[in-house]
Amino acid sequence: MKTKQALGAFGALAQETRLEIFRQLVRLAPDAIPAGELAHDLDVPQSTLSSHLAILQRAGLVRSERDGRIIRYGADLDGARGLVGFLVKDCCRGHPERCNQLIKALMPTCC
Repeated sequence: MKTKQALGAFGALAQETRLEIFRQLVRLAPDAIPAGELAHDLDVPQSTLSSHLAILQRAGLVRSERDGRIIRYGADLDGARGLVGFLVKDCCRGHPERCNQLIKALMPTCC
């Protein structure tokens, strides 16, 4: 991930509602959820949710898939991985074995 992409992702997440949307989608990963259900779960008006989802999607953090008339949204885990990778790319001065604690903290129960 390039610096400009990372700044776009951080900018997208630097708003409370968008951060909650992203966190909810990460919780549900790898599944996707219809926009209406997500709006209901987070108590966000659908029109507002659509704007936030568009911003997150442009930042590479959310993906969408059409299922007939319904659009389902999910976390773009590759985008999230890219952002985390950007943050820790130079961790431990090129000695990845020193980063085990950080990796365990990032992945306590997943994967």
